[in-house]
Amino acid sequence: MTYLTKLSAAALSELLVSKQVSAVEATRAHLDHIAAVDTDLHAFLHVAADAALNTAAAIDARRVAGESLHPLAGVPIAIKDVLATQDMPTTAGSKILEGWVPPYDATVVARLRAAGLIPLGKTNMDEFAMGSSTEHSAYGVTRNPWDRDRIPGGSGGGSAAAVASFQAPLALGSDTGGSIRQPAAVTGSVGVKPTYGGVSRYGAIALASSLDQVGPVSRTVYDAALLHDVIGGHDPLDSTSLTDSWPSMAAAAQAGLKDGALKGVRVGVIKELSGDGFQAGVTQRFTETLALLVAAGAEITEVSAPNFEYAVAAYYLILPAEASSNLARFDSVRFGIRVNPASGSLTSEHVMSATREAGFGAEVKRRIILGTYALSAGYYDAYYGSAQKVRTLIQRDFAAAFSQVDVLVSPSAPTTAFKFGEKLADPMAMYINDVTTIPANLAGVPGMSIPIGLAPEDGLPVGLQIMAPAKADARLYTVGAAIEQLLEARWGHTMLSQAPALTPTEMFASEEGAV
Repeated sequence: MTYLTKLSAAALSELLVSKQVSAVEATRAHLDHIAAVDTDLHAFLHVAADAALNTAAAIDARRVAGESLHPLAGVPIAIKDVLATQDMPTTAGSKILEGWVPPYDATVVARLRAAGLIPLGKTNMDEFAMGSSTEHSAYGVTRNPWDRDRIPGGSGGGSAAAVASFQAPLALGSDTGGSIRQPAAVTGSVGVKPTYGGVSRYGAIALASSLDQVGPVSRTVYDAALLHDVIGGHDPLDSTSLTDSWPSMAAAAQAGLKDGALKGVRVGVIKELSGDGFQAGVTQRFTETLALLVAAGAEITEVSAPNFEYAVAAYYLILPAEASSNLARFDSVRFGIRVNPASGSLTSEHVMSATREAGFGAEVKRRIILGTYALSAGYYDAYYGSAQKVRTLIQRDFAAAFSQVDVLVSPSAPTTAFKFGEKLADPMAMYINDVTTIPANLAGVPGMSIPIGLAPEDGLPVGLQIMAPAKADARLYTVGAAIEQLLEARWGHTMLSQAPALTPTEMFASEEGAV
């Protein structure tokens, strides 16, 4: 049954619905693969093997009894450890929440369970989603399946690595400044940040409440669309949840597979998201993909978004400010660990200080200090207030661009996966890695990353970012599926079928027409 781990969620669903394969068999195959490879990769922080098999058995019984089930019922899924799960620990990658089991499920997790998907476990992440490499997890790094000496992206490197290494066909992630899309880019998987408010944040441990968004991670655009349809829609428990009715993302992805799907589509190339700082191989694959779009009938236009230049600076004022407020709840009183100070003083202030000192990592402390300073009296207007003004200018840049084009594109990340430790000592070098993904979060528009090939100089995955206007998530899936189909027809195979960590031999190719 090992072949089951290589199937897309859609293909596995067909076998389950037709009863050619049972949910227990599919779940067991993935659990066995996790046991075989994850000691090395460390994509998971917690694997719920018994619970997963029990859930799978219940799904099989319902299917045998003739009950009408969701098409994805019985398909395994991994869950980023930032999402509350009432039957598994939820740590957000932090020591301060070590061992904490929430009394409730996040809305997206509840919707997964209701649809019959099988949670396999919780995936590794940068502590409280602060990072671009998963090096800031309190529980150790996750390794990239393409090169175990390199990062899998962050903060959701665990979810991306689990999907890319065939430990799960689907995963949930969260994206505050690129934490779904950048890991997808460097692991050769697909990641989607929905429109802000399009997917519930209830039960997602908050980093920056005005930026956070939960979304799907998968190996194909269609699989991501199927998962998006499950988790999306209004949630009365989330005050920022949109009340709009949403079209089927799966149907939108299928529309992208029709002949001529890209004909006449106006594609904007963002001038400010290219050039200096972008790896040559990333630029090459991006340029080749644009040529493929032109050949398919798309209209390519360069657009300028002048205020994107300030996006990273604004983001790293807004995010720390909101994070310093959100993380104030970890006070040693309500939940999480409690550390008594060495001095023996058990005042609330001293216990809180000792607990936060022991429980928070260096990056979290750095951002709390920065955010507290930005919100302090006398500096609020100069820093946080100014950053919010820049945010408005970036939103206007998007509005102007979308008045000219249907979608915007850029590389998903300026480089391929870098080596562990390469940027850890230089926070600014780490922060700039999200330069292409941050603007979408500041504006609340949806974004998707799909694999577009391997960089010739290092043989590592390159991602294409596609962005659409707010609430036009379906457009992403149509365009993304069309591009994915064109690329795979050109290559003659899927991207992940070439991953060296998952095949007997390394199969890097750089000639014309190769991945």
